[in-house]
Amino acid sequence: MIAGQDWSPLRASLALFVSLALQVGVNYSNDYSDGVRGTDDSRVGPIRLTASGLAKPADVKRAAFISFFLASLAGLALAALSSWWIILIGVASIAAAWRYTGGKNPYGYKGLGDISVFIFFGLIATMGTYYVQTHELTWEVLFASIPMGSLSCALLAINNLRDRIEDEKVGKKTLAVRIGDKGSRLYFLALILSAYIFAFLSAQLWAAITLVTLPISLPLIRKVLGGATGGALIPLLALTGKLQILFALALAFALSL
Repeated sequence: MIAGQDWSPLRASLALFVSLALQVGVNYSNDYSDGVRGTDDSRVGPIRLTASGLAKPADVKRAAFISFFLASLAGLALAALSSWWIILIGVASIAAAWRYTGGKNPYGYKGLGDISVFIFFGLIATMGTYYVQTHELTWEVLFASIPMGSLSCALLAINNLRDRIEDEKVGKKTLAVRIGDKGSRLYFLALILSAYIFAFLSAQLWAAITLVTLPISLPLIRKVLGGATGGALIPLLALTGKLQILFALALAFALSL
């Protein structure tokens, strides 16, 4: 998609650092906000720092802010090398990360988290990385960003399906709570299918390379539709993450051809 002579390793590295720092920051932010609200007190999944008492809330919050600060520094450098519009995207990304479960009116508690994840972890992350290299956007890169957004949402869908009952008890109205158990499982299926469909729209026949991930996605779909609940969903969360990484590599290779 990008000509070799136009590709900047420095800009690519900065974009990667920004995305990783924001990911770390939002995880610390969610850990802190959910912990102080008490919504993690009966968590089924892995232990979280604030709710478990392994770390002081102030320290977890500080870690989130440090991550956001580092992302901001790298983002400023990236903006200087590409476009100052990147600053606005960065500000929006940090605000979205904090407001997901933080503040007085977190949108993650209203079932809007999936939309945010799709936009920021899919569309903006992919298209933004492309834009800082080329200073242009195409339909091809838009289609390529959708599978990344869908698979990011698939991770969240597994997580929210696992926590659906407890979230409902504490008033956390995630999308899984709103659409129920069956709806959540069909939603997961739709996300996985959309990743493959839009991969073909972006890379055309070369997208067949992404089918190498079927040995991961098919068992995932079968287990989710089969009714896996609670702790049984934790391994599927890790498997969905593995699917996203391998799918991204396969799609990137397909696009390079």
